[in-house]
Order: sequence, then structure tokens, then C-alpha cells
Amino acid sequence: MTPETLRRFLDGAPPLALLTRLPDGAQLLYPHDATPAALRAAAEAALRDDRAGPVAVGEETWFVQPRNAPLRLLIVGAVHAAQSLAPMAAVLGFAVTVVDPRRAFNTPERFPGMALDHAWPDEALEALAPDARTAVVTLTHDPKLDDPALLVALRSPAFYVGALGSRRTHAKRVERLREAGLDAAAIARIAAPVGLDIGAVTAPEIALSVMAQVVARRRGK
Repeated sequence: MTPETLRRFLDGAPPLALLTRLPDGAQLLYPHDATPAALRAAAEAALRDDRAGPVAVGEETWFVQPRNAPLRLLIVGAVHAAQSLAPMAAVLGFAVTVVDPRRAFNTPERFPGMALDHAWPDEALEALAPDARTAVVTLTHDPKLDDPALLVALRSPAFYVGALGSRRTHAKRVERLREAGLDAAAIARIAAPVGLDIGAVTAPEIALSVMAQVVARRRGK
């Protein structure tokens, strides 16, 4: 890799993919350099999957190295389960923001190293602008906090939207969201009850089930 190519790769705004032809080392930087269609497809697949590796393009082999912005997890509710969920998500490479206007709960002492947002959930999510690399989880059980966040998240391209609560709680939530103007397809995006069914009881177990479901959704499982 030439110093100039390395600088462009490291200093450029993601998403970027560095394409290196083997064995001669010729390089392209996607999407900035003119790139053949087959290589564009390989670069886009690597960026989608966050996965580096070799690809065969005709008679040539290229090594594709993606560089994405971090995945994000926006947690609404600085509750006990969130204290387990936030560090677990961080270990998995997510940039975590905890959203809760209740400053007594949403503190650096309870969430060390995490970004904290004390705005009302809908205002916070509007500003954070969930994109296709963002997961949103609501945990408060309080419709005044969860519902405004869900209304924003479900109108965004977030790849995962989950909400804590029983089936009975979710049925009531569905009615409120429908009355707020969301259609059935949007509401059906909510993972509820949140998390994979692993029989989770404790806060760490709930966090594990949620992150397992987030990863499964991210990987198309």
C-alpha cells in the first residue's frame, strides 16, 4: 500500500473500501476511484457485511478491505437492563448512546464510557438520525418515553427496533402507535418481546438475548 493510498483510506469519510489486486498490488479506493462493475459489487458486499477478504473477478483476485462508520446502538431508558446491555454492545463494536431525560438514572457512574443524551427521546432520536447501521432498543416500560422514540425509529432506516415488554404490554403499544399514525408494516418491524427467546430472567441474560437478536438481524438470520 502506498503512503498516499493509506492516507486516503484512513482520512476519508466512510464508507470506503480499499481494493488491492493480488499479487501485483494495484489499488483502487471505492467509491472515489473509477471501479469496474464487478469490483463495485464486491466492495458493496464487503461494506454491507463488514467483512474483508479475497474475491475473484474474472481472471484476477482482489483483496477487499471495508471501512465503515461504527454500528450504533441507541438505548432508550437508563434502566438496570441497560447497564448490562451497553457494555455488551460496546464489546461487539457498537457505538452506544443511552437516551433518558431522567438525569438521576442516566449518569456516567451508571454508564461509564458511554455517550449519554438527556433530551426527550423523540428529540434525541431526531438529532441522532438512526440510519441503516443503527439499532434502537426501548427499555423503560413507560409509554411517555418509549413511544416517542419508537415513532422516530420506525420512520427511519434503522436495521433493528426492539421494545421491552410482555405480549400484553406490546398489544397496548401497538394500539397507541396505530392511533399515532403508524401503519401495520411499520409496527411489525418492532422486535417485541425484545430479544431471542432464551428464557432470560436476569438483566445480563436479557442483554444477551437482545444483542443476540440484534446480531442475527444484522447478519440476516
